[in-house]
Amino acid sequence: MISVDGMRPDYVTQADAHQLKVPTLRSFMRDGTYADGVVGVLPTVTHPSHTTLITGVWPAEHGIFNNVHFDPLLKNKDEWYWFAPDIKVPTLWQAASAAGITTASIFWPVTVNARGIDYLIPAYPVRTNEDRPLLEAISRPIGYLEKLEQTIGPLYIIQPVAAWDERLTQTAIALIQDKHPGFMTLHLVSLDSIEHATGPFSPQSNAAMEAIDSMIGRLVEAERAANPNAIVVVVSDHGFASVHMRVNLLIPFVEAGLITLAPTKPNAAPAIADWKATLWNADGYAEVRFKDPNDKQTISQTFSLLARLGLDPQYGIARILVHAGVTEGGGDPDATFAIEMKSGFTIGESLTGNIIIPTPGTGTHGYAPDVPEMQSAFFALGPGIAAHRDVGAIDMRQIAPTIASFLGITLPSAKQPAINYHP
Repeated sequence: MISVDGMRPDYVTQADAHQLKVPTLRSFMRDGTYADGVVGVLPTVTHPSHTTLITGVWPAEHGIFNNVHFDPLLKNKDEWYWFAPDIKVPTLWQAASAAGITTASIFWPVTVNARGIDYLIPAYPVRTNEDRPLLEAISRPIGYLEKLEQTIGPLYIIQPVAAWDERLTQTAIALIQDKHPGFMTLHLVSLDSIEHATGPFSPQSNAAMEAIDSMIGRLVEAERAANPNAIVVVVSDHGFASVHMRVNLLIPFVEAGLITLAPTKPNAAPAIADWKATLWNADGYAEVRFKDPNDKQTISQTFSLLARLGLDPQYGIARILVHAGVTEGGGDPDATFAIEMKSGFTIGESLTGNIIIPTPGTGTHGYAPDVPEMQSAFFALGPGIAAHRDVGAIDMRQIAPTIASFLGITLPSAKQPAINYHP
């Protein structure tokens, strides 16, 4: 299973309209089964979505509610959900391993110290060659990544991001050729990064998509050589929307006394000293958090503030969700309420300055799953897979039980039906 971070289905299903040359993925449409769109999770960001892809349940069940941990003082930008023990339900890797299937994973989110993965190179922010021994230390089995690096070169997050995807592809091919895993996951990231900077379907994003299509072609070729009966699935975690405005919603919280800034030296970045209410940001969506969940006065004050901002269209607030609205969509059961932004607006994290900042030509995600641009992708190709079958729109939770069906295993925590892929 190959995940292309941020790939909207219409990069493939409407390739001609976007003047895209993606012959490998178009062959998945011609010879395999695919979805018009995949309705994702709340919020539509990378780590919760990838965890749903591998478990078949919503964030409310698997426990990964955002990319980043809640950090009300904004002190640790790298405090993401990296570690697999945070996942509260069994994964496909564990189920496959229990059935005696050799498993592998490369750069899949939330996999540091994951159980059930025989050959693991987890997602972790190792950004320099000097830090590379850390990635070697958290990979398994010990010494195996170093063996692969003798062929592919040093593995660490490199720029430009297309080069990082190329290195991940080379690593995956080397692992396939060496170990022939029965179930393997791979996460490619360059498209998402470029879409954030230039928007979906920009010339840069289209070039990234075409390069990824070529990488997928080489991965399919390697897998077919190792196992002619292999099934290859290409998915994505979320779609993407064009953005023209960043709204720094924390500034009204500061102005209302809900966040207190620390004294700072001249020209120093502002810092938070204390807070009563703040946001757990996911770009197109944010959960509202309270230091004291029983402080009814602060909850009322905060709701009134956001309701007032929501009446002014310049702030781009689509709606305020109360607790039931979050939990009905499988979101955080501890949420008191949350903010959904309109497509085209993203939430910033500046504490001072202008609340509204134009950002034309950029993109983001995180919006509610029912926003059309947030739909992600599913393509499957291989023996026993119906050719040229469009299954319409599916629920992201259906993908894990479908993979389990391919593998001949069960994933009891996943309750959604498998996709009808049979000829």
